[in-house]
Formats: sequence, C-alpha cells, structure tokens
Amino acid sequence: MSYKVAAFYQFVELPDFEALREPLRNMCAALGIKGIVLLAAEGINGTVAGSEVALDALINQFRNGALFGGRLDNLELKFSAASDMPFKRMKVRLKKEIVTLGDPDNDPNERVGTYVDAADWNALLNDPDVVLLDTRNQFEVEMGTFAGAIDPQLKSFGGFREYADRSLDPTTHKKIAMFCTGGIRCEKASSYLLSRGFEEVYHLKGGILKYLETIPEAESRWRGECFVFDKRVALGHGLIERTPVSEQLVSETADE
Repeated sequence: MSYKVAAFYQFVELPDFEALREPLRNMCAALGIKGIVLLAAEGINGTVAGSEVALDALINQFRNGALFGGRLDNLELKFSAASDMPFKRMKVRLKKEIVTLGDPDNDPNERVGTYVDAADWNALLNDPDVVLLDTRNQFEVEMGTFAGAIDPQLKSFGGFREYADRSLDPTTHKKIAMFCTGGIRCEKASSYLLSRGFEEVYHLKGGILKYLETIPEAESRWRGECFVFDKRVALGHGLIERTPVSEQLVSETADE
C-alpha cells in the first residue's frame, strides 16, 4: 500500500490554538492519519500521511470545516507519496512558535519578503547581484542544496538571527534570495531581514519541495537530495524517495 503525504503550514492568528489540539488529534485518528502538527498562536505547521481519501478529507476540513472556521484559507500545501507509512503515531503539539526563530517581535503575519514561484526561481538565480542563502540546518545542506548557495552552517534555525547580524549588511547585500524545505523558515527569515533594513528580500514559494515537484531535472539548479522530517529521509526530483531509511537521520521535530 502506498500513502499520500501532506506538508503544510500557514501563519495565521490562532488565539484558541490550545483548544484546537484535541479535536484535531481526534479528527486525524478517525481518518487513520499519522504524523505531527504544531499549533501556536501564530499558526499551524505539520506533515501528515494517510490514504488519499483521508488526506483529502483532512485538507477539506482545514479549509472549510468548523474547527478552524475558515481561517486556513491560505494554506501552503505540498503533496508527495511514501511506499510505507512514514510515521509511527499522530502527534499534535502546542508551541510558542510553529518554527523557532526566537524573536518575539518577528511576525510574518505583518510582513514577509517577495515570493518567487518555482517556475521563476532559475531566472532570479541568473542575476549576478543576488546573494543566495540556504536557511536550513547544516546537515540538511550537506545532503543537497542549490548550486552557488551560501551555507550559514546553522545548528538550528534559531541561529539565523546571529548569522544575519554577523554576516549580512543591507548596504552591501542589496538583493537576497533564500530558500528552505517547504517555505516556512523563509517566512520568518525574510521578515527578520526586512526589519533589519534589507530592502530586496526574495524567497522560494513552497520551498525546495515545490521546486523539485515543478522543475524538470534537466532544467534544475538543485544538486543532491532534499532532507524531509519523516522516515523517507530524502526526496529527489518529482518528490520521489531517494535514500534508504536511516533511523539516525530521522528527526522528531516538525521544524521542516
């Protein structure tokens, strides 16, 4: 049996996020869905897997159901497939942030950088003035990245602020393009750079996953594989499983 996998997030005000936990977990259990979802006052972030019918029903509930009351109307969503169930159980966790930057003043609901669709990404990378940043953790970068990208060598995403303050200057780095696995880290990273005076900040809409899904391998600037936070470990072009399962590499977080 094959499984459908959905990776999703949305920054949206959810002041009642604590009350959403049990109904969401029960909904997923009733549908036979497993995975992990993070809820916070700033939004939702998760990766889950189940049958195609179950995943379609869940996404419909997100967008149209009573639980979220129409608030998830701008859900960033990517689908892929798994030959085996990539999760052991269903977890819904309450967090201060759905992706941890550690800056309480950072709010992607107020302002983020300019989205660049996967189809337009290669053209942006042809601009010689662009500084290309990989905002993921170092071990993810080592598995694969875009040609010419800078690796900030982050141990965790929370280190991005320190890297930016130390290594980036708005008077020198006038045009920055950044990317991450599914797009969520770039929302916060671009918001932070804008608050620090950077004027042209771009980020890959839908992240690496959308790029690998959209761009033919023959036209791709991607080199290597893309780490994912489930037991598939890595995906390649067409979001095909590439790497044998390795328990040491599987993270228990949903920090993309």
